[in-house]
Amino acid sequence: MFSPGSRQVARVALTMALSEDRDHERELKSRFAREGFKTAAVDYGGDFISSVNKITERAVVAAKREGVIREVHAEEGAVAGATREALSQVMPKAIGLNVGGKIGIARYQDHISVAVFFGVGLLHLDDVAVGLGHRAVSS
Repeated sequence: MFSPGSRQVARVALTMALSEDRDHERELKSRFAREGFKTAAVDYGGDFISSVNKITERAVVAAKREGVIREVHAEEGAVAGATREALSQVMPKAIGLNVGGKIGIARYQDHISVAVFFGVGLLHLDDVAVGLGHRAVSS
């Protein structure tokens, strides 16, 4: 029997971050649940530098709300750490600019991945950036 690992969980998190709207999110969430994944997604927008903590908090809150993680210090820390890792990957493009997009979170057993997909820029002159972080926790 196939058991998904970190690559598959990362792929699911990226897919959630790339979802078009709430209906698409629900459809993906349902599909992934049938495959044994727990998922969440949350939109975000604002100035990057002043938003890093808020983005991290939103990821943790969404993961708890959607049942991806329990309200346990290690699991909250895993989501926060993976989110910070993902944000550090988009930081070179985003420093001093606004970002807008989505955070996707996925879990399968002890693998947790967080993906961020943001438009970065000013007015209509957006670039795009993707970041991905992974952590392992006891399931």
